[in-house]
Amino acid sequence: MNAGPRRTALDAVHRALGATMTDFAGWDMPLRYGSEREEHNAVRTRAGLFDLSHMGEITLSGPQAGEALDHALVGFVSALGLHRARYTMICAEDGGILDDLIVYRTGDETFLVVANASNAQVVLDELTARAAGFDAAVRDDRDAYALIAVQGPEAAGILGSLTDADLAGLKYYACLPATVAGREVLLARTGYTGEDGFEVFAAPADAEHLWQQLSEAGSGRGLVPCGLSCRDTLRLEAGMPLYGHELTSGTTPFDAGLGRVVRFDKTTGDGGFVGRAALEKAAADAEANPPRKLVGLVSEGRRVPRAGYSVVSATGEVIGEVTSGAPSPTLGRPIAIAYVDAAHAAPGSTVAVDVRGTHEPVGVVALPFYKRAR
Repeated sequence: MNAGPRRTALDAVHRALGATMTDFAGWDMPLRYGSEREEHNAVRTRAGLFDLSHMGEITLSGPQAGEALDHALVGFVSALGLHRARYTMICAEDGGILDDLIVYRTGDETFLVVANASNAQVVLDELTARAAGFDAAVRDDRDAYALIAVQGPEAAGILGSLTDADLAGLKYYACLPATVAGREVLLARTGYTGEDGFEVFAAPADAEHLWQQLSEAGSGRGLVPCGLSCRDTLRLEAGMPLYGHELTSGTTPFDAGLGRVVRFDKTTGDGGFVGRAALEKAAADAEANPPRKLVGLVSEGRRVPRAGYSVVSATGEVIGEVTSGAPSPTLGRPIAIAYVDAAHAAPGSTVAVDVRGTHEPVGVVALPFYKRAR
């Protein structure tokens, strides 16, 4: 019997706020609360509050937890300092990306791996298999956490009113145990919007209290609840890849221009990791004969290039494919990310996107489209 999509600990809050809900990766999630453009602009100029409790948390612990992750992932995870985080990936033997991840070192022998909701079970199964033989335990913690994000230029001020944690000293891609609004949490300076912000890992029983306290603290600073729709346009403007779009099992980190996350210089064990041989070949191929490159496209018209649309040259030859596209509230024009042949990937090039049979001119630009002032 199909029980339907799962609901987060904040489900009642979203419904009370009148959110439009949608099934996302098996979860009933808020798509928007009102205007997705207003939610987007709030994050860029003030602050937004997100429920990210659909993400998949997996804990690895034990004397060889770091070494197990070095073997399982492409990153040099055991080199992480305490309370630091790293963006990395888990790849198949053929180098294809199974998921992109953030790993937090929460203790000397403890790591928190956060996977995308759609891939959480795959990542859990792969980590369990790959950690066999290491003195490390793999624990499914997906039900142990609710995850709330506060993103935007006002995020530090809002959160700072509810905690005595040293937010000014908390670096980007770092975390620390903290008390927020009287609740014990793991606080991380990470996010997926291109803005400064924080992610709060909390017990599900504390989620409603934290959401309400953050909402009240942000009421005078322009904080609004935000759904998945504006989260997608925010990450698109920031040039951040999305699994299932820019990243797939058919692409390697080098295809996506993210070869920097692959650490061939690991010093644990023999330096081997799952997919290493295939990724060494992918790295060499990318340098000798660059395949299609991931680029930004800015439309000259109003029609939006959508995922799956073909990118064509001036002569009508198919030279690539759009992976993500949407109207950009910040730029005021449609934008897209696409894989295009290397010969057409230089910023300043003019190509076109086949939008239902019409070739709409677009300009090639370097990613990201938007970068906040620091």
